[in-house]
Amino acid sequence: MNEVTKSIERQLSKLIIMAEDVTPPEILFHIPLLCEEKGIPYGYLSTKKELGNTARINVSASAISIENVGTGNDSAVNDVIKKLEEIKK
Repeated sequence: MNEVTKSIERQLSKLIIMAEDVTPPEILFHIPLLCEEKGIPYGYLSTKKELGNTARINVSASAISIENVGTGNDSAVNDVIKKLEEIKK
């Protein structure tokens, strides 16, 4: 959580993804507020395990920050961001 918070505050994040099953939930309360303040899109996955597997880190994760999408992946991340924006409307 500390690294995700730092990434947001430094405006390095392109996208933040959080797990919905974090306990206590207060751990994540500040993340959406920071993202809104900095204009960084964010979304949720169901479980910490699913988030860790999706990020390919082989451990559960409460939140991840995507800073560098890698060569050729910009369109995939932009598609995710557009879908998140549509959901919020």
